[in-house]
Amino acid sequence: MDRDTQFIGQSLAFLDAVERASRAAHMRRPVLVIGERGTGKELIAERLHRLSPRWGEPLITLNCAALPETLIEAELFGHEAGAFTGATRARAGRFEEADRGTLFLDELGTLSMAAQERLLRAVEYGEVTRIGSSRPVSVDVRIVAATNEDLPSAAEAGRFRADLLDRLSFEVVTLPPLREREGDILVLADYFGRRMGTELGWEEWPGFSDAVMAAMEEHPWPGNVRELRNAVERAVYRWDVAHEPIDEIVFDPFDSPWRPKAAPGPQAVADPAPQPVAAVAARKRAPDVAEVSDLRAAVDAHERRIVEHALGRNRFNQRRTAEALGLSYDQLRHCMKKHNLSAN
Repeated sequence: MDRDTQFIGQSLAFLDAVERASRAAHMRRPVLVIGERGTGKELIAERLHRLSPRWGEPLITLNCAALPETLIEAELFGHEAGAFTGATRARAGRFEEADRGTLFLDELGTLSMAAQERLLRAVEYGEVTRIGSSRPVSVDVRIVAATNEDLPSAAEAGRFRADLLDRLSFEVVTLPPLREREGDILVLADYFGRRMGTELGWEEWPGFSDAVMAAMEEHPWPGNVRELRNAVERAVYRWDVAHEPIDEIVFDPFDSPWRPKAAPGPQAVADPAPQPVAAVAARKRAPDVAEVSDLRAAVDAHERRIVEHALGRNRFNQRRTAEALGLSYDQLRHCMKKHNLSAN
């Protein structure tokens, strides 16, 4: 996610999270940032660092899920030469690199229990010991940690140390998912769209059609702001009707009738999946084959009736209609445009 998008938003949920981070920035205490993927956890960590008295010192980042368990402790706490196979020279860990600054630990919930125990000691006593050494090194580090997991539940289940969770949660900043940020989707979409248009050399920004804006507000955005940016930039890039509002958007770039299908498992070839009710009902009303003189027109008319009936039955909620017909949202939008069907 781009650094210049971190303050774009007007929803109360978003502004509350930013304000909470801003207030905590001046403290030396640890902060835990919680949020789904793509919500901007790293951006909040950067804000906490930049607004703190440590802003001129290093901000060191470590994705705890990016390293195998055998290397995570060496990466955090450093090691001496010969401490393990491949350790040809001594190396400072991330704690020492972040001395007097901020250490951002992303994907905290993936740490092993052994690494959690060493991390707890570092937080409590302000010192670390390199692997292969018995001499502790004092460090002055402000810790910001992030996760998309329910750490209190993990602590209750014994998968995460409760005492470490207590030490890291002096303040907890919970980032709302995009689908809960009322009013922010279109604000962000307009920003990303204008920026992409400028990159493509557009002289004017045509904006989005009402149908596309409605589709963006209905989409659940499992990838949050990162997914929104990708979808908007892709829509602008593909649009080639100058000076007209963008009227097509694809949420799933892999959606295609020619997409390779996974080979069915041994149990996947049982009974065929039940067909949607709308499709079955429409098939019962299909004309007799003897009456068909134009196959393409008959198929199109049949398809239009199915989609139109399903839209009415689902009160024109396009997402529920797509699910009822066994289509993706984008496939339904294509059918509606093909048959000139209104969204209401």
